Order: sequence, then C-alpha cells, then structure tokens
Amino acid sequence: MDKIDILSLDLNELEDILAANGEKKFRAKQIFQWLHVKRVFDFDKMTDISVQLRQRLKEIFCINGLFTQKKLESCMDNTVKYLYRLSDGNFVETVLMEYSYGHSICVSTQVGCKMGCRFCASAIAGFVRSLEPSEILMQIYETERDAGVHVSGVVLMGIGEPLDNFDNVVKFLSLLSHKDGNNLSLRHVSLSTCGIVPRIYDLAELKLGLTLSVSLHCPDDKGRSEIMPVNRTYHIDSLIQACRDYIDKTGRRVTFEYAVIDGVNSSDNDADKLADLLRGINCHVNLIPVNKVKERNYHTARSGVADFAKRLGKRGINATVRRTLGSDIEAACGQLRRDAAEHDNLNGGAVK
Repeated sequence: MDKIDILSLDLNELEDILAANGEKKFRAKQIFQWLHVKRVFDFDKMTDISVQLRQRLKEIFCINGLFTQKKLESCMDNTVKYLYRLSDGNFVETVLMEYSYGHSICVSTQVGCKMGCRFCASAIAGFVRSLEPSEILMQIYETERDAGVHVSGVVLMGIGEPLDNFDNVVKFLSLLSHKDGNNLSLRHVSLSTCGIVPRIYDLAELKLGLTLSVSLHCPDDKGRSEIMPVNRTYHIDSLIQACRDYIDKTGRRVTFEYAVIDGVNSSDNDADKLADLLRGINCHVNLIPVNKVKERNYHTARSGVADFAKRLGKRGINATVRRTLGSDIEAACGQLRRDAAEHDNLNGGAVK
C-alpha cells in the first residue's frame, strides 16, 4: 500500500484517517501541530504520542521532504535563492526576499511550466508535473528553518502556473492559513497567473482574501499572443472581464504585472493602450524590467520603465516600478532548474 502524504492532509482528513485506524480524533490535532507549528518531521520526535501510535504513523504516512541542492545569497540585498531537489529527483526554485517590513518568499507550484511565455525561463527545461500541497508548503518551512527567519508574506510567482495546479494550490492555501497550523492570513499572499480565465472565476467564488496578480505584459491581443501563448485561448477582453468579476466578488484590488520589453511593448502608444484598457478598474500596475535569460533576446532599459510609468500616471493609472532583487544571483525563477537539468542530462542522470 502506498503511504499517505501527511503534510498534504487538512485536519479533518487526518482525523478521519486516524479514526478509521482506531485512534481518537484529538490525536490528529496534536500531530497537525507537530507538523505545522513545531515543524517536526520525524514521527519518533512527537513525544506526547505513544510509541505504538508513532510506529503506526510511520506505517501509514510519509512526509514529503525537500533537499537543498544549491543556495545562492545576494551580496547586494540579502536575497537568497534556493534550488530544492524533490523526493523524485526533480528540482524547484524558491526565493527569500528581505524588505523593511519583514521577509517574503516566492514559491514554485509546478516542476516546469506549460505556458511558454517567451521572456520567461521557467518553461525552458520542460514541464514535468504539478507539485503536491506539501511540496509547496515545505518550500516555506525549509526556507524558514535554513534562514532562521519568519516569513510574513508569500508570493506564488515561482516556477509554474498556479491556476494550472488549482486544486493543490487551494489545498496549500488552506493549510498555510489554518488556525491550528501556520495561521498566515491570506491577505499576505499574492497569486500570480498568466490568465487562465475559467480558474479566475473559480478563485473569485472562494473569496480567499488573497491578492490576484495577472501577468498582462501587452495591451492588445496581437502583441500578447506573440509573447504569451495563453492569450490565443483566453483573449484580453475575456481576461479583463474575469478580473472585473474577481474585484466585484472579493472586494480586492487586482495587480497587473507588465514586463516592459524594449521594442515589444514599451512605446508611448503601448502605454496609452494599456491606460485605456485598465481605465475604471480597481487595480495597480507593477512594471518590471525584464530579466536577462541567455536563451532569450529580450532586454529593458531602466529609464524606459520609468518613462512608461510616468506616461501611465499622466493617464490616471497607478503604476510603480518593481524593485529588482537578487540580480547578482539570477533570482528570476527557472534558471537554476534549467542548469541543474542540463547538468544531470550531461552526466547520464534523468530529471523525471
């Protein structure tokens, strides 16, 4: 019998499994807190549980761990980038960022990405699979343990498309915010999507309180379809309508991410079209200097981003330029995984 991934279970599920095995339900809360509050991942160290139950737990459950394959620390701004190896040998990336108000973490939700955005490194090494809730959660737990810090904000903007892994991401969010566990308010969580429209409607219905960040990156269908293949399925008009619905249902402002790419989407005309597109929407525009990726030929002049922001501001659109973090360690997600996959292949290994 395959063992059950205990870190992916919510408290009710854990209660039901223990009860089915003849145990008292209250034991579930003890175990849940050992895992999610005390961060103990060895059943033998759960000292207020009988030896017999600990042995039974080892027979029924497994704990999905992460192993640090590589760690890069920025000498510029204290950003730390982790390349984690999963139990099946695949890799994901996690980035810890330091701000004046505390630490935020950017987590991955898939091994690779299907979306194929032209300026992004995440899809270069190919899509393999979606992450389990435990594998997303452990990126936070292991990073906090290694860095000795408490994370106060979470961004789902690493490798993968969160809404393409909808059920596991929602389960992760439930575990992350559970009052008897980690207890992080979802108001401190931002979920970034390239625009899978049906799932935006599904997310709105859940009213989780998180911030929805939409990777827009172009103000018209022609240009967006060239750099973001998802737009060929979900056009801008349907995406914007889904965002309006999200705002109406949740009362939460939407953030639109816009990577300013020289010669692609950076002209005054592009800024004007973006302002027209977003007029009347309760939103914020986050302008991003595009990250350098060796397989791509896109670049951004910093002055061009600032000029783009000023033009949007004159048109009444609230826009800021994202602070660049970890530029000396290639903190944009996907590049370490790509290099690790290439290394394994060259040495006869296989990233599954």
